[in-house]
Amino acid sequence: MAYWLARERRGQESSFIQRFDPRFWRVNFPRPAMASVVTTSADSMQIDVELHHEGELVGLIWESEDNVDHPLLAYETNRDYSNTSLRFRWQSEGVIALDEVNGPTLTIEGRDAAGNPQAWFIRLWNYAEGSPTDAMITLPFSEIESGFSLPGVPIFAGDIDRMFISLVAPGFAAGSNLPLPERFNGRVLVSDIVADGRYSMLETGDVRLPVHGDRLATAYDDAYDQTPARILRNLIGLGYREDLIHYVGMSHFMRLGLQSGNLLAVPNGELCQPCIEWHQSFFALANKNDLEVVTSISYELFNAYCPEGWKQRDLNGNPALTGWVPPSSLLSPANVEAMAWLQSSAAAFVTLLTASPLPVRFQIGEPWWWTTAQGKVCIYDDAARQAFGGDPPDIPDMRQPLDPQQVALLDEAGALLAQSTADLTASIRARAPGTAEVLLLAFTPTILNPEMPELYRANLPTGWARPAFDRLQLEDYDWLTDGADALRREAYIYVNARLQYPLDKQDYLAGFVLQAEDDEQYWARIDRGLDESTSRGIQRRYVWAQPQVNRDGYTRIPPSQEVEMEAFDDVNYPFALGRSASVAPEFSTSITVASSGHERRNSLWSDARIHFDVGPGIRSEHELCELISFFRARRGAARGFRISDPTDHSSSGMTGSPTMFDQLIGTGNGLAAEFQLVKTYGTNDEPQIRPITRPRAETLLVSVDGTRSSDWFLGEKGRLIFNTAPASSAEVRAGFLFDVPVRFAEDRVDISGVNFEAGEAPSIPLIEIREEI
Repeated sequence: MAYWLARERRGQESSFIQRFDPRFWRVNFPRPAMASVVTTSADSMQIDVELHHEGELVGLIWESEDNVDHPLLAYETNRDYSNTSLRFRWQSEGVIALDEVNGPTLTIEGRDAAGNPQAWFIRLWNYAEGSPTDAMITLPFSEIESGFSLPGVPIFAGDIDRMFISLVAPGFAAGSNLPLPERFNGRVLVSDIVADGRYSMLETGDVRLPVHGDRLATAYDDAYDQTPARILRNLIGLGYREDLIHYVGMSHFMRLGLQSGNLLAVPNGELCQPCIEWHQSFFALANKNDLEVVTSISYELFNAYCPEGWKQRDLNGNPALTGWVPPSSLLSPANVEAMAWLQSSAAAFVTLLTASPLPVRFQIGEPWWWTTAQGKVCIYDDAARQAFGGDPPDIPDMRQPLDPQQVALLDEAGALLAQSTADLTASIRARAPGTAEVLLLAFTPTILNPEMPELYRANLPTGWARPAFDRLQLEDYDWLTDGADALRREAYIYVNARLQYPLDKQDYLAGFVLQAEDDEQYWARIDRGLDESTSRGIQRRYVWAQPQVNRDGYTRIPPSQEVEMEAFDDVNYPFALGRSASVAPEFSTSITVASSGHERRNSLWSDARIHFDVGPGIRSEHELCELISFFRARRGAARGFRISDPTDHSSSGMTGSPTMFDQLIGTGNGLAAEFQLVKTYGTNDEPQIRPITRPRAETLLVSVDGTRSSDWFLGEKGRLIFNTAPASSAEVRAGFLFDVPVRFAEDRVDISGVNFEAGEAPSIPLIEIREEI
């Protein structure tokens, strides 16, 4: 399927929004504070805050540049607020009131008239009419003055980057880490939002791409700062439908409480109020848009919020920490309190789902025993040791050979993990008012890491085999983006055999692109992975995840229903080309001649395109009739076919007999298992490389590092696919005969019987097809 990395709108549909539309506000705050913003109508929004320390401040933010939405849906950048006003009603509960010291303050960041960076602080009470907790506020940007009281210092409204309103608890002390007397919850309702004046409207993308059949995944840890309406607007606009996967995350949904002087997740699994409000809005809007939500929870918890006894630990007692900065911890399946917290948290989300009302579909995401990069498996926390008999055998390095006792311990760990997911599944089903669908997500690059060949015993237990879950979901994005296709294929085969879920009960997650600089290469592989999963028979495919989709402009485009998937007939032109047939390779070169007579030449094509005229090769009326029949079967120029070029059809020279050493088609890196057949012309530093998309399979000979190989099969369009990836630095070479993909150059052929009988050859032009690979 086609895709596009959209950097900006280029003629796509657009419309206008009122500046300060409530869908596009955000919140931000330092840990351990929690906050959320949701839309409550077309001109109103609700902000909820949950604070624990005197110095915590939540900002309600409007940005002049939209750096969150997909480029096809983003609003225009306009930093000029001059002769523009914002009016809204402010109603607050709990947060410091408008008239108090440290009351809600508007901070404007931008530049002054001379272009120097500047920040202005505006006391909202100076522009309010009403009470300190219920007032109409009017902000005429060209007339605003900063300072605690008026008159103040005029701001410059012509170059503003962003503005935010501060929300704090009573007793706020800037920079203080002292705890508040008790947890603070506050709320602000901003309503009757009206922008007026010169720049009160902004152009915004308004695309609604055709439905392409794929789905999207997002996460609350990525989206907590945005409104649910904004998240869903992007998803729907980009053609994703049916359902989405929503990971509730590991750092923003839980309620925190003081335990032994530390703020930790409360054991009863209670959700914080901002999370509740956000998800109530998210689920309700999803339901309104006919989208089901697969809610996902994992065995992962932000390390600073995780009680020490809940953490998995390695043989030396070190906690199982992920590589994120700051890190998260993995919960021990053996710890009763940790598993009870996980079950209670999941039950709380089930309650929110059913209230929306959405069907209960719940994913248990990547449950596993953590293994460090040094091969240390984290199955030695106190609860796990007790579960394994008190003194389990040591496994210092999973990369080393294991004895029978160590292997047996991994089997025990797998059984314990399977029991914990069974208990979590049961708790989800028990809380759901009707039938609940429970899915398992497994990450094959970790649990089937070839460097740790026995790890699957702990992290892919047979207790997960069908019918433990309603559906099995697999993701392999590390292997996918690294090009480790042989490992991916081996994993599918192994998981299918071990867990026995039929393809119609499996889903596939593709992605993701962590670093923006990898977007061109990685999205091409992700897109190809989605197509591959379709060809394997996987009906539900998810792109992971929405922040990267929006950042890089990934746009999935369905094929037109009017265009056949493959307008090519894999048949040969029925006649051999004689000496009288013409063959003409063609390049395209742009030549600019300077006034001095010197030339500047720019080669526009990386490969030649060949033209043939096969008419002179027709030798009899019988062949002429057969040619007309062949032409009609191809529907003129509509469908392609193969032809053998008599001047160039071999990897060995132009027409020689192939050997397994003829063409270097790649160098192994230990991961890549697919190589495109190519033929190289020239020996200079920049030889011309020709992809070979129509080899003759029966002639293909392959060598790896100088040794003949049969550990491969031939894929579509000349893709050589190995069952086991060639080793790092190993040269992959191949020899073959090949045909050229061509089509008739025109939709008609002009043949005169009289002229043919007189010995005049007809003109039957063909042209090479440049096939996508």
